[in-house]
Amino acid sequence: MNLTTLIMAAGQGKRMQNPERSKVMHEIGGKPLIEYVIRLAIDSGSSLIVPIVGHQKQSVIDFISGRFAEHSGKIKFAHQDVQLGTGHAVMMTEDIVKGKAGNVIILSGDVPLLSLGTVNGFRKFHEEGGYDASLISAVLDDPSGYGRVLRDADGNFYDIREHKDCNEEEKKCREINSGIYIIDNSLLFDGLKTLRTDNAQGEYYLTDVFRHFRNSGKKIGAYITDSVAEISGINTIEQLQALEKEYFS
Repeated sequence: MNLTTLIMAAGQGKRMQNPERSKVMHEIGGKPLIEYVIRLAIDSGSSLIVPIVGHQKQSVIDFISGRFAEHSGKIKFAHQDVQLGTGHAVMMTEDIVKGKAGNVIILSGDVPLLSLGTVNGFRKFHEEGGYDASLISAVLDDPSGYGRVLRDADGNFYDIREHKDCNEEEKKCREINSGIYIIDNSLLFDGLKTLRTDNAQGEYYLTDVFRHFRNSGKKIGAYITDSVAEISGINTIEQLQALEKEYFS
């Protein structure tokens, strides 16, 4: 099935302690974080790759355009100059992506260890399960700070709740959302139009489209991965150094 890849790459990464550099241009293993994610999108066979750029965006555009010049025909940039949340980031791609057949996979530019094997397994799960929208989840010993994947008594997905919006019972849930999604492109942008900012951070949460889809009778899948490292995003210099030491030294 035709695949479009969107890559979240607009953030400043305030905890990276360098406002002069885009978060995704910090290096691990001698390469910018974004290089790993673009390469993964290419290797997945995506027909269209859309990095969503914002903070210090010209440096990101220049790097990708130079490093992946031979793939320039399939890479198109979307611009999120004001960061109003993950849902808002995807809204910025509508002119490029809407109307394309197939599925959209949404990746984060600060998750460098995600493997092609996991992506292929996720796609197979989504397509063979007949899901309209799916996410990758993982079960953590300490899920503090992560959005929770909530299931009903039968084990079926019913919501994603950001940590700050969880009640005390929901915070006990150990299944977390990775921020990696596949959504049928014919549903994506209509779903985004339902987003509101009435949450703890006053942002458009992409995760809220899953609640809309569920309420609309769509089939939602949650693919549990055993590899927590693969879905680990880098939010601080300390996390970057820890992953560098464990996987690149």
